[in-house]
Amino acid sequence: MPSPSVTLIADTPADTATSKPRAVTPATSATLGFLLGLILPFALIVLAEVSVSRGWIAANLLPAPSEIFTTILHLGQQGLLTHIGVSTLRVAIGFVAGAGLAVVTGSLVGLSARMEALLDPSFQALRAIPSLAWVPLLLLWLGIDEAPKLVLIGIGAFFPVYMGVVSGIRGVDRRLIEVGKLYHLSTAAMIRRILLPAALPAIITGLRNGLSLAWMFMVAAELIAASQGLGYLLTDGRETSRADIVLAAIAILAVLGKCSDWLMQRLESHLLAWRDTYQPGK
Repeated sequence: MPSPSVTLIADTPADTATSKPRAVTPATSATLGFLLGLILPFALIVLAEVSVSRGWIAANLLPAPSEIFTTILHLGQQGLLTHIGVSTLRVAIGFVAGAGLAVVTGSLVGLSARMEALLDPSFQALRAIPSLAWVPLLLLWLGIDEAPKLVLIGIGAFFPVYMGVVSGIRGVDRRLIEVGKLYHLSTAAMIRRILLPAALPAIITGLRNGLSLAWMFMVAAELIAASQGLGYLLTDGRETSRADIVLAAIAILAVLGKCSDWLMQRLESHLLAWRDTYQPGK
């Protein structure tokens, strides 16, 4: 009597249907995140283009995005890259100077109650002064050359970084300090092995906020008798009633600010790769 045929379970279609899906790679996840981030700007661009073409919005108040793109191409033939380079260099110098001073000062205040009592009240008062309020004083002290522009950008970068450093150091878990004392760590070792790693997330956040404010203060700085830079383009567009130039400069500022923040995000991911923190689901 012939034996009945045997079908392996592994060969059934049900096994294929119930197989686990492939894991999403970090590169794929980053690409999807990038594409999702483009949805809102693209939708706004399409909405603006349609609104202007149909006459819902006056073209002299809000030029169509296509016209703004044409203006950017035209400015590119008239030295736009020079304006971008000048503004970027000013932001880089002012940010490095302001953030560097903030890291040193914030560390002193965070590590010493006496330094906090001496310096922090004054810094908190100065932090409340608007950026444009510094302009007349800097013009009187430093003239109209590069110095007042760089100092103003440095002021904008200083306070967010200072707050990040102080809050990061003061937010370190006291039990970690007690463990360091238990192992008889020196002051330098305590700072290097406990305080700095624990405070680094807040410090990086302060640096990111300081960099964004450096771009904002750069625009205010370039309103001080500047002949080059994106702030100068904003002023030129306002004085000539060219809304397309103003919006072109704003768009370029937005792109530059996003690119610089992306670089800070990459630095944050590299320096804080050891963290095991909550990541929201996709």
